[in-house]
Parts: sequence; structure tokens; C-alpha cells
Amino acid sequence: MISPAPDSERSPFARLADLLSGLTPRRPLINLSLGEPQHPMPDFVGEVLARHTAEFSRYPIARGIEPFRRAAAGWIGRRFDLPRPLDPDGEVLVLSGSREGLFFAAIAAARFAGPRPGRPAILLPNPFYPAYAAGADAAGCERVLLPAPPETGFLPDLDAIDEATLARTAAFYIASPANPQGAVASPDYFRRLKMLADRYGFVVLSDECYSEIYTRQAPGSMLEHAGADFANVAVFQSLSKRSNLPGMRVGFVAGDRRFLTQLHELRNVAAPTVPVPLQHVAVAAYDDEAHVEDNRARYRTKFDLADQILGTRFGYRRPAGGFCLWLDVSAHGGDEAVTVRLFTEGGVRVVPGSYLARRQSDGSNPGAGYIRVALVQDSETTAEALHRIVDALGGNGGREV
Repeated sequence: MISPAPDSERSPFARLADLLSGLTPRRPLINLSLGEPQHPMPDFVGEVLARHTAEFSRYPIARGIEPFRRAAAGWIGRRFDLPRPLDPDGEVLVLSGSREGLFFAAIAAARFAGPRPGRPAILLPNPFYPAYAAGADAAGCERVLLPAPPETGFLPDLDAIDEATLARTAAFYIASPANPQGAVASPDYFRRLKMLADRYGFVVLSDECYSEIYTRQAPGSMLEHAGADFANVAVFQSLSKRSNLPGMRVGFVAGDRRFLTQLHELRNVAAPTVPVPLQHVAVAAYDDEAHVEDNRARYRTKFDLADQILGTRFGYRRPAGGFCLWLDVSAHGGDEAVTVRLFTEGGVRVVPGSYLARRQSDGSNPGAGYIRVALVQDSETTAEALHRIVDALGGNGGREV
């Protein structure tokens, strides 16, 4: 008989389903738990698919068609201030969404890094995207959880990592903008991380899928600070958030060609490939910024609403990037209790922060006491949900601005 996985290793959404099982909301449900964009997809998607339908008859190659690799390299070169243009033939690979790439990257990184003193380690921020931990486990590496609390700007403290751990590190996951807190790494942070990667010979796996969702300053990229050879750096992008195409499952990885060679060899035999017509849609998406700007404006409107409705309640501060709120509800009974209360009393579905993190060695959970609220619905629905949160948790009805 196979033993079930402990709660700490299960999907946060499976745990959420169990937490809310059997409960009935008293108001019509508004789902803000899943980070699935609900904005309209670009108008050109259907037309491009129609033009390339016949190409569903072809097996896609793992590295991606040349027009896709050129489009991805061209877009990232226009968007960020890179040391030099990327080579589409050796420094870009198509992905079936960034999630599978982030998973397989851990396995490739363990091979790429070579022997380490002691058990190889993969470092990840805590809270983190579950694919990071799954990749570390599949690679046979020890997960080293780096807390990302408000005291360190919701990013791991690089100075707190001991030399023995760095010496056995094969890969370091970083997310900027971070999920769920929305923190953005500074150029200095990226430069320091790059110096550590070069000194200790590990790969930085930089998850940048939220880079196009911001309301003020555009986030930078790890590639901007990777040097002319992009050594020891791989960045991951996706059309899910940028272009409201979560169901299309198209993204890319770019960076160190030596590492990408290892990753390509692994993905070529084990990973899903991306249908050619979908890659053509991606070409059109990376060549168009109008729909991205419209998308960004929609999120800006919703963060303006959060500014007005929440004010400084629950420790709210407008995040630098991404589309999530990371609200401190520790004074209201804790993240699980508040999640149940919001669901039953307010009809608002959110995720307990402790489900998005793991316990540190000292027993603490950096996500405990927080809830994640994904602003993926339209602005009217979002405003209603935010008012309901304030109403359910107290705050003079939440109608003042």
C-alpha cells in the first residue's frame, strides 16, 4: 500500500480543497485563489491558429521552430538591456509553459554542476512555486529553504547563506517578481547572485514569468547582469501571464548555452513538446505589445482599487510586480481560519500562505499568517471581493476610500 504524501508535500490547491470541503459560502463565490488570468486573450490568436492548423500533423522539435526562437530572442532583447543579443540557435529553447522547464532545469542543473562536496543542494525561496521543490526532489538534491520575510524585502537574504551550503549548491531558484509577495530583485541583488553563481559553480534559475505585470517601474532581468556569455544563468518566461494564455502552455528559457545544451538533451527525451501552431501564435504574441499594455492597464486599475479599499489594512502595500496581494491576517486568527471565514461568510476563495511555503528547520513557516489573493477577475468583481474581505474581517464596513 502506498502511503499518502504528508500535507506539507501536497499541492496547495489540493490542501485548500480539503480545508473547504463540505463548507457552503453564504454569498455568490468569487475565486481569487488560482493565479489563472481571466482577462481577454489577444484577438489574433484564432486567426494565427487557423492559418497553421495543418501543422498539427507534425511532431514538434524539442528546441522549437526557428521563427519562435527568433521572436523570443528578439522580444527579450528589446525588453531588457542585455549585454549582447541572444543567439536564437543556441541560447533559447521553447517550453511547454515555464512550469515544466523549471522542473526539468533542476535535473539538468544537477548534472551540469558536476560533483559537489557532500550531498548536492538546490536553494529555493520560501514561499515558493511548487515546481521548484518537485524539481529538486527529482534531481536527488537536498532542498535548502531560504526564508523570504518582509525584513529582507520578501527575497532570500544572500548574506545569510553559509559557505558550506554554497559549495554544494547545484542550482538557485529565484523569482522576480516573486510569487506570492510581488517583490522585485534590484540590479545589485542580481549582480551579487551572479557573483555567487560564478564563484561556487551553480546555475541561477530565474523565474521571470510575471515580469510584464507591474504598475510602476518595469522589473529587470537576471540576464542583464549575466555577462556577455550569460554563464551560469537561465531565465524562464511564459505567455500565460503576459498574454493571458495560460491554457496554451508556451514559454521559453534563455541564457547559458552550455546549460541549455544539457537541458535540451534531457527535454528531448522526457519533456512535452510544443505544437507548431501554438509556437506561431507565440511569434505573433512576442511581436505585439499593444495587448500587453492593455493587460497591464487592467491590473493597474485593480491595484488602484486595492489601494483605496484596503488602505494599510492587513499590512497591504502595493507590490512591485505580479498580480497577487500578500495580506497579513495573523491578527485575525491566522491564515487557515481566515481562509475558511472568507469563504463561508464572504464567498471569497483565497489561499492560506502557509500552504505556499514549508517549515524551516526552526519550525517556523514564512507563509503562516498570510493569505494570497490573486487579482485575476475583472475590476468590478475584484472591488466587490476586496470589500467583502474588509467586511468579513472588520474595518468599518470597508466602504471608505
